[in-house]
Amino acid sequence: MDPVSISMIAFLLAVTGILMGWGLRRMLPAEQLGAESKDAIKLGLGVVMTLSALVLGLLVASAKSGYDMRRSEINQITSGVILLDHLLSGYGDDAWTVRTALREEVRLVAARIWNEGQAFSSHPRPFKPLHQGELLYQRILGLQPSSDAQRELKRRIVQLTHDLAEVRLSLFSQLSRSIPLPFLIVLLSWIAVMFTGFAVMTPAKITPLIFLVISACSVSGAIFLVLELDQPFAGLMMIPDEHLLSALQPLN
Repeated sequence: MDPVSISMIAFLLAVTGILMGWGLRRMLPAEQLGAESKDAIKLGLGVVMTLSALVLGLLVASAKSGYDMRRSEINQITSGVILLDHLLSGYGDDAWTVRTALREEVRLVAARIWNEGQAFSSHPRPFKPLHQGELLYQRILGLQPSSDAQRELKRRIVQLTHDLAEVRLSLFSQLSRSIPLPFLIVLLSWIAVMFTGFAVMTPAKITPLIFLVISACSVSGAIFLVLELDQPFAGLMMIPDEHLLSALQPLN
């Protein structure tokens, strides 16, 4: 389910809680809503609010950690591609075809990473390397150095190619959501409980209603932002692919 739908569910649960709270307020006799009863309700709401803040904080930390890790991996791939092209350039004209294939591979890998990030599901699929990537690696292995300098460059090129492949595989293996579904379910239920309690202690007037609805919007907006962070290759906070795609200048 996308972040917009989940945040709308959170908002609807909060509004439902408000309506249920006002319904309970009308049904309960006056003596049940005295000062002592309200104090007990406030204590219970305090516990729920504290737990909700704790869970929301854990969700934010988990989503932000995953988002920063994905961005770091994309930065590693981008810088590695630039360094790889620089090493191939220093190798000489024999690496011209490899540099050409590298530019095509970067374009295909970028498209695949962002497509995988936007279309991931709870059913993992096996990783299949791109055919162009296999050809690129074979061309790198096929380089025939004719000097000590070229042999050292080839060694560094092969090692850097392996490092980039490891980062790519790490990126693929961590495309699933970092926010557990039970956390979301518990948090949404607590939101409904909180707003029910708020409405029980609040008179059914227009001013309290406005502030309760604003509070519901704020809570659902926070959940939306957390879920957006949890999908770094889609949505409003999508990691841009321009830096990776423009990392290498066209060959003349």
